[in-house]
Amino acid sequence: MTELITTGPEIEAALTERRPVVALESTLITHGLPFPENLRCARNAQDQIRLQGATPATIAVLDGQIRIGLEDAELERISQDNSASKLSRHDLATACARGLTGGTTVAATMICARKAGIAVFATGGIGGVHRGDRFDVSADLPELARTPVVVVCSGAKAILHLSATLEWLETHGVPVIGYSVDEMPAFYSRS
Repeated sequence: MTELITTGPEIEAALTERRPVVALESTLITHGLPFPENLRCARNAQDQIRLQGATPATIAVLDGQIRIGLEDAELERISQDNSASKLSRHDLATACARGLTGGTTVAATMICARKAGIAVFATGGIGGVHRGDRFDVSADLPELARTPVVVVCSGAKAILHLSATLEWLETHGVPVIGYSVDEMPAFYSRS
């Protein structure tokens, strides 16, 4: 898989010098927000990470190549690409083999970050257990259980079954640590 990964020079230098690097997913850019809000949000996330002294590494697949640390022109490209795929764990190999472009979900971003040697990943909300069907579980949850990357987020998406999601994470040994909350937050609100 390493021959399919291209790491940007800024990220490569930060990793070599053992400076902090924070991975960012890209489905927010390709599928989460419309243009130009998606591009503004992506740039703002990178700026906020830089203000804290770390190097942002937005991850996406461009023309079948996993890119760790998008340049601004690449952010612009995917922010306007209506044909971009939404890529989770099960889509990565196919996207690379077929030369596709796509935004990486939480699960796919974790895999790519780990392969690149990035230990911390920040995102808005994770997937979880869906309401009405406890067998409908986002690929994000098993990835959280198997891939050793710290994920900093605002909880699971509010439309999900939050208590079932928390129960799933606990059952599978995923440490869940809340900051300034007494309950699991519902992505974009504290409760």
